[in-house]
Amino acid sequence: MTHVLGTPALIGHSLVTSVFYVNQIPAPEIQMIRKLVAISLLSLASGQLLAAECSATVDSTDQMMYDTKAIQIDKSCKEFTLNLTHSGSLPKNVMWHNWVLSKKSDTQAIVTDGMAVGIDKDYLKPDDSRIIAHTKIIGAGEKDSVTFDVSKLDPAEEYQFFCTFPGHISMMKGAVTLK
Repeated sequence: MTHVLGTPALIGHSLVTSVFYVNQIPAPEIQMIRKLVAISLLSLASGQLLAAECSATVDSTDQMMYDTKAIQIDKSCKEFTLNLTHSGSLPKNVMWHNWVLSKKSDTQAIVTDGMAVGIDKDYLKPDDSRIIAHTKIIGAGEKDSVTFDVSKLDPAEEYQFFCTFPGHISMMKGAVTLK
């Protein structure tokens, strides 16, 4: 079986294809071509593998749960996007959820202050500097997202994500870490 390698070239106004039969190319050049192709494919594959994942999707449910208890953010990300979904079916006024990120040490105070301002403000005190990022409150079938600056996070600090709807924080929380 003879394999053909072709190289298209534009000469004048005509497209000319030079054809080489593999059996006409000396063995050392064939080996070099194989190595170059292999290196090119590996480079493309490793580039895909090394790309940082700078987003995550967290699903919330009617069982007052997130589908994850931990989110890792790559330090190389400039921004991180959190997508919150609600796969439940209970009416919105019964089972609302949001996603809030803060230092772990600030969590309870944020929840307490949020209860005082109520649902109209998504159970979040307006302009609360302790909150790094948050979504709005969503109900069944809804989604929201938030993008934040990763440089706001200190690798030495402990961070927590949580839901501020009254009573939900006991079950709806998790850790955020920089890796």
